[in-house]
Amino acid sequence: MTWSQLYHIYHTYQALWWQLCRYGLMGLLAASIHFILVIFLVQKCSQAPLMANMLAYPFSFQISYWGHRLWTFDGTTAPHLSALPKLITVQIINFIIGQSLFYSFLKMHLPYQAALLIVLSILPFFTFLSSRLWVFR
Repeated sequence: MTWSQLYHIYHTYQALWWQLCRYGLMGLLAASIHFILVIFLVQKCSQAPLMANMLAYPFSFQISYWGHRLWTFDGTTAPHLSALPKLITVQIINFIIGQSLFYSFLKMHLPYQAALLIVLSILPFFTFLSSRLWVFR
């Protein structure tokens, strides 16, 4: 293996590492806002946890889309009219999986805050892979 090949491999993985870091920070921001909105809607507006989760989802989606579009995957050449419908598809799948998991955890009598934290910790793996390989490709 030549130095040039080693440098190319290093550069590729370094770029992926920083993209993962940006994805994690943006995801943490979107998940934190989602979590805070759910808590607010349950405690201050007397919403049921599942309904609060449904109401908070569009807000975190907007943060996620624009943050990932403009920062995480800033080198994307995918046009907005192409990327947005793809991400909406991914997010609908995420929502269905997340809401189903949330419902299941609530049925196991987990506190809704813990159940939501678990759900918000599981879904980012699918979202990153689908965003990198399909949405913002």
